[in-house]
Amino acid sequence: MATATSEDRLWMTAALALARRGLGRVSPNPAVGCVVVAAGRAIGRGWTQPGGRPHAETEALRRAGPAARGATAYISLEPCSHHGKTPPCTDALIESGIKRCVISCEDPDPRVSGRGIAALQQAGIDVEVGLCADTARELNRGFFLNKLTGRPLVSLKLATSLDGRIALASGESKWITGEAARARAHLLRASHDAILVGGGTALADNPRLDVRLPGLDARSPVRVVMDRRLQLPVEHDLVAQARIRPTLLFTAKQHDEAVLAGYRESGVEVVACEGADDDSRFPEVVLKALAERGLTRLLLEGGAGTATSFLRAGLVDRLEWFRAPMLIGADGLPGTGRLELESLVQAPVFRREALEPLGEDLLERYRREAA
Repeated sequence: MATATSEDRLWMTAALALARRGLGRVSPNPAVGCVVVAAGRAIGRGWTQPGGRPHAETEALRRAGPAARGATAYISLEPCSHHGKTPPCTDALIESGIKRCVISCEDPDPRVSGRGIAALQQAGIDVEVGLCADTARELNRGFFLNKLTGRPLVSLKLATSLDGRIALASGESKWITGEAARARAHLLRASHDAILVGGGTALADNPRLDVRLPGLDARSPVRVVMDRRLQLPVEHDLVAQARIRPTLLFTAKQHDEAVLAGYRESGVEVVACEGADDDSRFPEVVLKALAERGLTRLLLEGGAGTATSFLRAGLVDRLEWFRAPMLIGADGLPGTGRLELESLVQAPVFRREALEPLGEDLLERYRREAA
């Protein structure tokens, strides 16, 4: 785009901040933010609403009202140009009478890609594309991965000692990290569409896999269990509460249909997968199925075997590593298993993006380096 002014950057940064409010709540849609500006003042703000509708642009224009005529709209992703469950956002922008539209990046959805920009330009609106594009693409990386590769973004969350242990040899792990770190982990859950554990972890820890922060209960993600051997009993809390919290169970195909029916009767969506018996294929099969259901952001919470299977398959995009200031030693249980590397060149490499102190603990956030 043409050289951006400091004012342009200010308003696009605001649009991106608004977009982040939708993470974990808007799938299968992207999380988008929009700010309508006139005479140096924001006259309308909007972000994608829960469930993906209304869209950010229509929300911002609704708040701006007639004052939008002649204004500039800053949008974190190319506006949609196709008829879906709502009319195209390009139509709303054109009808509003805005004079200029600054768009951070193109939408990878083939129904939109480039068409939204072209529609605005054909209507005589001055369109500029590319401001804060890298930030916008990273914010909606799950949506981009879903559209371009057929899988969601995968974030691996670990809570360990300084030496990478998640528990004592006895299995004792409550609590390695403190209250501030645990609350932050719940906030992390709220920004993802789904949360996944292995069958062994589900059986051993009896996790609720929900968000337990004041006012955020409704943001609890879809619960996913990878359990090829069906270790999870029908009486387990994750099964018993499946009608309250959407729950998916991925398992192997060889189980008797009468056994699977018990889970389904409790409200669990059971997915019997080809490839579940193959450690190298199971994660990919699960991710493909989740993407087909419109999910764009998946949080892995354990255990070590499940984390390792995704790392081996090269399917972890981000690390959310909570580290406590203690040492457990080599007899403790590690956060990950054997990656069976023959050379350091094969090691997955992540770039640290942030350090966040949480009381005595530390959250280290990493992004996978492109191959």
